[in-house]
Amino acid sequence: MELGVASPCCGDPRRRSAARRAGAADLAHTVAAAASVPPVASAMILNFVLMVMVLSRETPEMVDLDWENLGFTLVDTDFMYMAKCGLDGNFSEGEMLPFGPIALSPSAGVLNYGQGLFEGLKAYRKTDGSILLFRPEENARRMITGADRMCMPAPTVEQFLDAVKQSVLANKRWVPPTGKGSLYIRPLLIGSGAILGVAPAPEFTFVIYVSPVGNYFKEGLAPIKLIIEDNCHRAAPGGTGGVKTIGNYASVLKAQRTAKEKGYSDVLYLDAVHSKYLEEASASNIFVVKVEERLVSVDELFVADEVFCTGTAVVVSPVGSITYQGKRVEYDGNHGVGVVSQQLYTSLTGIQMGLLEDRMGWTVQLN
Repeated sequence: MELGVASPCCGDPRRRSAARRAGAADLAHTVAAAASVPPVASAMILNFVLMVMVLSRETPEMVDLDWENLGFTLVDTDFMYMAKCGLDGNFSEGEMLPFGPIALSPSAGVLNYGQGLFEGLKAYRKTDGSILLFRPEENARRMITGADRMCMPAPTVEQFLDAVKQSVLANKRWVPPTGKGSLYIRPLLIGSGAILGVAPAPEFTFVIYVSPVGNYFKEGLAPIKLIIEDNCHRAAPGGTGGVKTIGNYASVLKAQRTAKEKGYSDVLYLDAVHSKYLEEASASNIFVVKVEERLVSVDELFVADEVFCTGTAVVVSPVGSITYQGKRVEYDGNHGVGVVSQQLYTSLTGIQMGLLEDRMGWTVQLN
């Protein structure tokens, strides 16, 4: 008997992926029904069918995407990584699975009590076609620190790095060409076990998925407009603002949406104690060009020479203006891009894409 799934007649790989999954689901359902297997086994059959379909088809070295207009939105890729861990703290041997939904109990710790962390890092394609990771061990260490704060076991640095490498290599055809973007890597550590009372989950899941991305801000390396939020706060002393827990980001959504409706790129938050010192933007750090590292008050923004944001997603984004309580200050620079911002962006992206020598040992090349 010959089994197959017809390919849709469209050029969009995201629609092809959805159609392929739908076809595989029909095929798995047919096989499961014929064999009278339970739902869990049916799900295993679906994963097996999808894996065979992806591995057996002829795949190009690079997927056909509009790389020139790649934004920062999710693009379904081929595979994701998954590993499980019980209360003993030992993670199972991870496996690569077809990218798609994961099953969770309605009483999972992450859904009820927000017990979860995420990381973000990127892979870049060099001009010779090889792929570079940028300081992935630092993401692993940050996840370990965050997991301790959230009462979760964490993969070791070695397990984390191995899982990241597997995820990138399995999806290497989705890594954009040099200078056209990057492959965003999103590791997740969640309390997946069912729990009713307030307590750590009895089971944890480590997942990694990836997506090709372009610039986080549509402006690219161009000035962004920020507005300072002085009513809502991003984090408070003694809370979880020092780790990358998923709940930290829900609190910015309302202020961020309001700011974007008014034409601003993002929101800049002040500290929760004095409502005076700068903390960070919704998804990035904030730098004010000075010669010392210390608390920076909001008043100093109005006399700063240059301001810029940094982060895995945003890389380096120069700030063109900041509005606070109706008062607006603009930063001119070179067409809005300051000297430090430009130098930092050029050096950082040059190292990340293998165009400049990495004297710091920050990159990891994948074979």
